Amino acid sequence: MNLSKKWLNDYFHIEVSDKEFADVMTLSGSKVEGIKVEGAVLKNIVVGKLKSIERHPDSDHLWVCLVDIGSEKDVQIVTGAQNLKTNDSVPVALDNSIIFGGKEIKAGMLRGVGSEGMLCSLSELGLTLHDFPYAEENGIFVLGDDCSKTPGLNIRDAIGLNDVVTEFEITSNRPDCLSIVGLAREASASFGLPFESPVAKLVNKPAGDVSGLLKVDILDPDKCYRYVGAVVENVRIAPSPLWIRERLRASGVRPINNIVDITNYVMIEYGQPMHAFDMRFLHGGRVIVRSAATGEKITTLDGIERTLDSSMLVIADDEKPVAIAGIMGGEYSGIMDDTATIVFESACFNGVNIRSTSKTLCMRTESSSRFEKELDPHGCLNSLNRALELVQLLDAGDVVGGVVDCDFSEKNVRTLPFDWEWTNKFIGINVSEQEQKKILENIEFKIKDRIITIPSFRNDVGHLADISEEVARFYGYENIPNHPLIGVANGKLSEKQQLEKLINETMLGCGLSEIQTYSFISPKLYDKICLTSEDGARNCVIISNPLGEETGVMRTTTLPSMLEVLARNFNYRNAEAKLFELATEYIPQGAETLPIERQKITIGMYGSGLDFYCLKGVVEELLYKTGIDHYDISALTNNPSFHPGRSAELTVEGKTIAVLGEIHPNVTDNYGFNINVFAAIIDFDMISNNRTTRKIFKHLPKFPATARDLAFVCKKDITVVTLEKAISDAVGELLEDISLFDVYEGSQIPSGMKSVAFNLRLRSSERTLTDDEAEAAMKTAITALEKLGISLRT
Repeated sequence: MNLSKKWLNDYFHIEVSDKEFADVMTLSGSKVEGIKVEGAVLKNIVVGKLKSIERHPDSDHLWVCLVDIGSEKDVQIVTGAQNLKTNDSVPVALDNSIIFGGKEIKAGMLRGVGSEGMLCSLSELGLTLHDFPYAEENGIFVLGDDCSKTPGLNIRDAIGLNDVVTEFEITSNRPDCLSIVGLAREASASFGLPFESPVAKLVNKPAGDVSGLLKVDILDPDKCYRYVGAVVENVRIAPSPLWIRERLRASGVRPINNIVDITNYVMIEYGQPMHAFDMRFLHGGRVIVRSAATGEKITTLDGIERTLDSSMLVIADDEKPVAIAGIMGGEYSGIMDDTATIVFESACFNGVNIRSTSKTLCMRTESSSRFEKELDPHGCLNSLNRALELVQLLDAGDVVGGVVDCDFSEKNVRTLPFDWEWTNKFIGINVSEQEQKKILENIEFKIKDRIITIPSFRNDVGHLADISEEVARFYGYENIPNHPLIGVANGKLSEKQQLEKLINETMLGCGLSEIQTYSFISPKLYDKICLTSEDGARNCVIISNPLGEETGVMRTTTLPSMLEVLARNFNYRNAEAKLFELATEYIPQGAETLPIERQKITIGMYGSGLDFYCLKGVVEELLYKTGIDHYDISALTNNPSFHPGRSAELTVEGKTIAVLGEIHPNVTDNYGFNINVFAAIIDFDMISNNRTTRKIFKHLPKFPATARDLAFVCKKDITVVTLEKAISDAVGELLEDISLFDVYEGSQIPSGMKSVAFNLRLRSSERTLTDDEAEAAMKTAITALEKLGISLRT
């Protein structure tokens, strides 16, 4: 929204610099995007009066002009323009001047005759015929009676090209500020100046009665809240006066003619879009506001035929639509040179419907951008009266008496309690009741008997917090003291959130990348992971309105989602993928009960150098970091999705906390892999319920450790964990660490057997162990394993 300083001066003068004005307005909530000074590029261009015009002695088309520029000496300028005569006042770019576009003008010689500058056309001042309709497009700009003709006067001051325009960024909840009146109201409150919203009054009492010329029917009041119409006869089309053209130009609107300019002027001044219909093309003198018929067509003012549907609102006569409501008029709804009678429209439409129609038709206009923000229906009549007032001021036609007002708008007045103490406590300030009341009354809130009446143009105010915001922004955010709020808890992560964060950090630290997948999947994926028909995981929550066949159920296992992502990466020729997801499974509990939601940490990986032990290391690191310091591990043989000889199950007190291993070859074939794929599923709730958050720190050992190696021969199906546990239980506290360093199967080992070798580190916290004590511990371990049928390898 552009705010003209000249226009703002109609309400009050603010004696501050443009920069200070912008700063104060921004701090009070009206964000300034920039400041533009009209004609700022023009330098050393003045008004000149032609004293004489003579033919150039050496040219048939050049003229030598003697120009009065208000100085003791006249200047001589050579020009090729053919539209000049003696006593014309024109713009003169003197020596060392700059015209529009940044071009510098110097004195010089033309065909042997000296020229001390240049006479300027409109384009050389950055203007067009819309700014000065009486000028010649291809000739020198001859100043009219609406310009100051004092020789030597700066051309910007002479023609009104000296306005300061402040550009505001208006948020969607403040359509009232998309107007000069709205911004003037904000400025008055920001600078503590008196302001009263203008009320339009007709200059002369009109004759006649509009009710005999115009009828209005609103057939869809949900889409049109109010429609006010008036008639002007004996329309006299002409250019608007300079003051209107100046203000429209500063606001970024091109002047057209007095009637069109009036509608644009009112839209910018009051924020109410208007339209003027040529009454010749309103058959029956009737305006019908209705929904369009599906397939109904209209050719709009831009010459494009558009097909409508029943969701769109149109302005129609007895026969056809004549405008798309709130967006653009039809091709015959505009003002023409021979227009004699017009109908002024001032209406208020449903913002959501206007936005939807505008988007569907790819039409966004100045009107639609305002209507879609929900305008105030109470402003329709005053805006129409302003348009009629301007018609009389500009002598643009004869206003017919009365208006047609079809009003379905909400009449209830919105109120809130005036609790100034609550506002102080809420903001953390100490502002008196009278000062708060003054702030609110400056922006036209009314306060009586401790009740605030909210103005109809402030749809964004509905709670005491909104009132507090109004007080805060005009009291000054910079004046609010910085102090801690008492009684308000500091925000922090919950225990669950902290655990999720720790899991994420651990997985990222292990080189995995996080993914997110949908919780709804296709039931066909259970076949791809080879679940049996009796498997309970096939019992799913069925989605009643699925997005498609591939998203018909809520997953009961996260494994298919992970394998889908791994397969996609593999098909995209990514040589390696290491992924994790904190995902949710949904376990049905019957039709009348919500499903149980279980969080699982799912890990998936493939690539060169990755194997079961890499995956196991990641899982163990996660359990260690999350505080799971005790668990049992055993072979996983009954899960059809995992390889029976290369998978494991981790349990805590008999309950499964994780399954991990290589994906079964049948499953990898279903997903199109030709390499080994590894996955793990870890129960989040088991981690949360069994973790140890207390950290126990021990003194560094004072006494040295003793190391021993032991190798045993046992059956192939005996797990390493079984051996480790037996050794640990036998040796007891002296065993500080046990680690596997070799597994051997070969010709020197009997068939069906394997050799397993461990390194044991022994240490006492009280003394240095002797060789005899170390050997005794080793014998204890050997004896314990021999009882299990496991012999020492010799």
